[in-house]
Formats: sequence, structure tokens, C-alpha cells
Amino acid sequence: MTKRDYYEILEVSKNASNEEIKKAYRKKALQYHPDRNPNNKSAEEKFKEAAEAYDVLSDDEKRRRYDQFGHAGISGQQGGGRVGGGFSIEGIFSRFGYFFSDFRLGGLGGGFHSLR
Repeated sequence: MTKRDYYEILEVSKNASNEEIKKAYRKKALQYHPDRNPNNKSAEEKFKEAAEAYDVLSDDEKRRRYDQFGHAGISGQQGGGRVGGGFSIEGIFSRFGYFFSDFRLGGLGGGFHSLR
């Protein structure tokens, strides 16, 4: 299976700033988060795909290698028990929680869990 372009996944341009990349990731992560899409394998895959794209594009060195060599520039970082890009599923959720720890929806308070 051919991997999609990380910029395409996050819907940002190749010259997007780190802030634009972060904002695009947050949008995708909220849209496809498994808590919002229970038992939806397609949404789960898109959530993982967005997390992988963010993992690469948010890191200056990984992004430089990706821009120069594409997926081949970062494929050497994959390890056992991990999904593409060399990060774990647990890492996806911990990073996601970091972004939304102060998130409030409609004044409900309580962080991400109040979004359910």
C-alpha cells in the first residue's frame, strides 16, 4: 500500500508554518478521534495517519528528510510494535491529550473528555 503525502493528509501546503501544521493536526485529530467514532476502522486509520503526518512534519529534522527523500527519508525509524514514523499508539494518544488538556467545548470544561 502506498503511503499518502503527509501534507495532503493534514491539508497544508509544503511551506506551512509549524503553527499551521499543529492547527491542521488538531482539526483532524478531533474529527477522527476514536472516542468520537467508535467502531469506525476508517476513522481510526485516518486518526493514525494524521498522527503519523504530524509526528514527521512537526519535527524540523524529520520534515527536512521527508521533504528531501519522501517516505524513504524517514522509513528507517520504524521499530517493532510501532506504527509508521517510529512512534507508538500510546504516543499518539499522549500527544493528542497534550494538545487538548486545556480545551473547552461550549463552556463545559473538563478537558477532552467533556467532548463526548
